[in-house]
Amino acid sequence: MAIQFTQTEEKILALAGADLPDTEQPFKTIADAVGVDEQTVIDLLRDLKERKIIRRFGATLRHQKAGYGHNAMVAWRVPDERTDEVGEIFAARPEISHCYVRRTYPEWTYNVYTMIHGERPGQAEDVAAELEKEVGIDDNCVLRSLKELKKTSMVYFK
Repeated sequence: MAIQFTQTEEKILALAGADLPDTEQPFKTIADAVGVDEQTVIDLLRDLKERKIIRRFGATLRHQKAGYGHNAMVAWRVPDERTDEVGEIFAARPEISHCYVRRTYPEWTYNVYTMIHGERPGQAEDVAAELEKEVGIDDNCVLRSLKELKKTSMVYFK
C-alpha cells in the first residue's frame, strides 16, 4: 500500500531530500520555509527512519570540491572476528569518510572498505600504511579515484 503524505510532509521531504541548507540549524531552516516548527521536521524524518521508509539519512562529501583530490578506496581482508574492532579504528581516522563491511566472493575476498581522502599525492596510501601497522593487517587493495562522478540524491517530491 502506498504511503500518503500531506502536502506539508511532501514539502518537508522535498527540501530534506535536496542539499540541506548550509545553516547552523538546517531542520529549522526547512521548517521555516514550510511554515512548521523544527520539531515537526525532525519528528517526520525520525518516524520515517524508524519505520524503515527512509533507510538512511546522511551527508554526501564532494571530496574533490572540498580540496581532497587524492583519494583511494582501500579494500581490506580482515578476519571476520576482527571486523568490528578494526572498523572502529579505521572509522576514527579523520581522513576516512566511509568505512563498511561487505560480503566476499570467491573471486574477491576483501570484506572491509575504507574511503581515504588526501590533499596531496600519496597521502591516502600513507594513511593506509599507517593503518596496516596499527591493526597488523597488510592484506589490502588500493583503488585510486581517477575522477569524481556526479553525485545525486533520489528526488521524491519537488
